[in-house]
Amino acid sequence: MNNNNANAIPDAPVSSRYQIILVALLSFNFGIVFFDRNALNFLMPFVQPELGLTNTQIGLTASALSITWALSGLIFGAMSDRSGRRKSFLILATIIFSLCSFLTGLASSFLLLLGARLLMGVAEGPILPISQTVTAMEVTPKRRGVAMGVMQNFGSNLLGSFAAPVVLVAIATAFGWREAFFLAGVPGLIAAGLIWWLMREPGVSPVPSAVGDKPASRRPSIKEMLAHRNMVICSLMAILLVGYLVVCWSFMPIYLTSVRGYSPEVMGWLMGTLGISAAVGSFVVSGISDRIGRKPVMIITPFMGLILTLGAMYFQGHAFILALLFFFGWSLNGIFPLFMAIVPSETVDARYIATALGFVCGIGEVLGGGILPTVAGAAADVAGESAPLWLMSGICVIAGILAMGLQETAPAVLARRSQETLASTSLN
Repeated sequence: MNNNNANAIPDAPVSSRYQIILVALLSFNFGIVFFDRNALNFLMPFVQPELGLTNTQIGLTASALSITWALSGLIFGAMSDRSGRRKSFLILATIIFSLCSFLTGLASSFLLLLGARLLMGVAEGPILPISQTVTAMEVTPKRRGVAMGVMQNFGSNLLGSFAAPVVLVAIATAFGWREAFFLAGVPGLIAAGLIWWLMREPGVSPVPSAVGDKPASRRPSIKEMLAHRNMVICSLMAILLVGYLVVCWSFMPIYLTSVRGYSPEVMGWLMGTLGISAAVGSFVVSGISDRIGRKPVMIITPFMGLILTLGAMYFQGHAFILALLFFFGWSLNGIFPLFMAIVPSETVDARYIATALGFVCGIGEVLGGGILPTVAGAAADVAGESAPLWLMSGICVIAGILAMGLQETAPAVLARRSQETLASTSLN
C-alpha cells in the first residue's frame, strides 16, 4: 500500500490572491473557535469560586467538550466528504458554537456549565477537519505546509491563546465573567457572514489519489486508514499532545495563580505568551518542515515542551523571563498542524482527507482531550497542584520518541531524494 500521498492533490486552479484570502479567512474562523473554547479556561479563576467547582469538575468540563468535539468532527467531517458541501457545514457550525458561548455565560451550576460545553464541542468539532480539507484542496502543494500551519495555528493562537486571556480576564475583572462569555460569542457570527460572502465551494479533484493509483470508489475503513504507519503514529501523537494542550489550558492558569502566586492579570499575560508563540510557530515550524522534512521537526519539537512545564514549576526569576520560557516551550504547538492535518493529508487518498483528519482529531480529542484532563484533575486533588504539569512533561518525552517512526511526506524533501536517487543511478 502506498504510504505517501504528498503529491496527490494537484496545483489548485485558483489565484494566489484567493488562496491567501481563503487561508486568512479560515484561520480567523478557527481563531474564533479557540477564543470561545479557551474562554472557560482563562476565566476559571473567576468561575471556580462562584460555582464551587473541584479540580475534578474542572477537568470534566474540558473533557466533555473534547469528547463531543471528537465525535462531531469524525461524523460531520465524513459527511462533508460525501456531500461535498463544506461551505454550508462551516457556516452552520460557526453560528451554533457562537450561540453556545452565550449559554456558557448563563450557567448557574456545574451541570448547566457542563451541558453548554457539550453542545459547544458538537458545533466546533467539524470546523478543523473541514477547514484543513479546503486548504489542502485549494492551495498549491509547494505552499501546503505553511498554508495548513497558518490555517490551524495562526488565528487560533493569536485570538484563542493570546487575545482571549488578556481581553477576557480584563472584562471579567471589570464587569464579571458572564459578560466576558457574552462578548466571546459575537465574533463567530461575524465570521459566519464572511465565510458566506468570500468563500467558494471547493471542487473535488478528479486526479487519482497518488501516482499510479486507481481512483478510490468508496470511503476507506478505519482499518485501511491505520494500515498507513503515519496514520497510526499521528493518531498516537494526537492523543498525547491534545491531552498536553487541554491539560495546560485547564490547569496552568490555576497553577500560576494559586501555587505560584501570580495575579490574574499577570497570569493572563503569561498564558497570552503561548498564543504569540504558536502564532509565530504557525509560519516558522510548518515552513521549516516544508524545507527539511516533517519527521525531524516532529521529533525535536516535543522535547521543547519540557521548557514550559519545568519553567512553570521551578523558575523563580522575573515574570518577563518566565514569559520567554513559555514562548520557547510552547513551540511544541507548532507541530499540531503536522500530525493533525499535513502528514495525514499527504498520506491518504486525496478525496478522503476530511475523514482522515476527522479521525486523527477525533481520537486525539476523545482519548487525549477527553480522558487526560480528568486524570490530571483527579491527580491534582490527590497528589497536589503540580501533578498535571508532571503529566505534561511525560507526554513530551513519549511524543518525541514516537515521531522517530514516521515516514517522510514533505513534497520538497521527497523530490530532492528522488533526484538524488536518479543521479546516483545514472552515475552507476
